[in-house]
Amino acid sequence: MKRQLLTLACCTWAAAAGIALAAEPPAPNLSVQAAQIQTAEDESCRSDADSAPPRSRAEADAPASDDTSAPARSSKDRRQDRNAGTKTGEAKAGQAAPDPVVTVQSKTPPDVTVEIKKAPAAKAPKPRKQTEQGRKIGINAASRMLILYENGKKVRMYHVGVGTPSTPTPPGFYSVQTKEVNPTWIDPSDTTVQIPAGPDNPLGYRWIGFHGTYGIHGTNNPSSVGYYVSNGCVRMHEKDVEELYPLVSIGTPVMVYYDRIVIDSAADHTVSYYIYPDGYGWQPLTVQDVRRALAGYGVENFVTAESIAAKIAASDGQPTYIAKAYDLYVNEKKLPLRALKAHGITYLPAVAVATALRLDLHWDNSRRLLTSPYGSAPGVVRNNVVYVNAAFADRLFHLSGALTGDLIYNMQSQAPPAPKAAVSVTISPTDGPSLKTT
Repeated sequence: MKRQLLTLACCTWAAAAGIALAAEPPAPNLSVQAAQIQTAEDESCRSDADSAPPRSRAEADAPASDDTSAPARSSKDRRQDRNAGTKTGEAKAGQAAPDPVVTVQSKTPPDVTVEIKKAPAAKAPKPRKQTEQGRKIGINAASRMLILYENGKKVRMYHVGVGTPSTPTPPGFYSVQTKEVNPTWIDPSDTTVQIPAGPDNPLGYRWIGFHGTYGIHGTNNPSSVGYYVSNGCVRMHEKDVEELYPLVSIGTPVMVYYDRIVIDSAADHTVSYYIYPDGYGWQPLTVQDVRRALAGYGVENFVTAESIAAKIAASDGQPTYIAKAYDLYVNEKKLPLRALKAHGITYLPAVAVATALRLDLHWDNSRRLLTSPYGSAPGVVRNNVVYVNAAFADRLFHLSGALTGDLIYNMQSQAPPAPKAAVSVTISPTDGPSLKTT
């Protein structure tokens, strides 16, 4: 049978890495996910192809992590272990450094300074030399994507097939233990049945073992890539695994995780998010779950609860654009909320700006109007936060500014205006958010 090859497009990247890929986000908590399965370490990797055609997937987040790995075994031993179900290694999670000891004086009377003494910080351990200049592999079983990172930047992204719900790809922190070109497949039920490298071999032409009998490999059934189809191994299109193979080496960290929420922050700070189906049934989602995930990118207020609920219901793995998010500075002070650009307009968080300037600000909910001692401007409400078009910053706050080359929105106060008559402000009754900031 002639081997089929199918190429999947890698994630584009520039600016900092060729075409625009975001920095690696924090690693998710795997403890609940790992506890929800009993890892089938004695299962072998075989080809049970799915009849459905492959689907297009996109993703942008998969964290990297530290790992410790078992010693590498010989190719012959590894093949026998993989197909006979012998456990060959376990991964160990790294240990966090202890928190500093903090002593607080109790029963402090009002308006008395609390004395806080910190014990000397423990000497940090000597950092371990990163493998392959910081190269790491992240595999998200929920989105069925494999991402290769280099120094925290995504440099390759591939669609993969992962374990079925009954034989899931096990979450955890691992490392590349073995590599093999033209591996031989051995039937786990009858070790006398072997298929050498060739078009009929279910493992394809490359094997990258990362934990016991589990590995990343090619396949002679490319239509199964993108689905929950294997006994726990990670299948790739042959052209993709042959591209990945020389980019990793023994010891390269591998993290397997399960996260239905994937957020993409591109090099130009464009933030989009994806929600994937719950193939393993491990991660039910609420609107608040999604908001918390978006909060790390500063765009959680720019999506409505209704739109998030609809996206959870769809769970189609398609991108939803939110906005471009920029760190916001006023008079060299960083604000807690970001400036957001959507549909060609840059929006400023009005209360955060007024607070930084120690300026009274009032909101007329019926007229959707913001008023300061300097003037008035229309506002928009997103998730109970009022934003104002940056074009009105001078009128409302006597601020001017622009986006810098390093994508920071920097604003400065202008010279005080000439004396004018006192500003008389009439505020309509409102049940909207109160914006008096002093």
